[in-house]
Amino acid sequence: MAHTEERRVEPGTTTIIERRSGGGAAALIAALLVVIAAVAVYFLVVQDKRESDAVTGAAEAVQSTAEKAGGAIDGATGEKK
Repeated sequence: MAHTEERRVEPGTTTIIERRSGGGAAALIAALLVVIAAVAVYFLVVQDKRESDAVTGAAEAVQSTAEKAGGAIDGATGEKK
């Protein structure tokens, strides 16, 4: 939005000076970019945590299966640890 100001320089003449302020749009764009970056970082962190949890869960499942298999082998051979 332009702000118009009139100044009289000489008798009988008028000088019109327009001032424009465009800082509002730049601030809005900057705020929007910050929000987008924050959402992107959130999703990256959540995805990384899901992958870590999946790897941990798989490792626990392998350990449990190995312990059961070891117990079954020990039971079949009659050996004890």
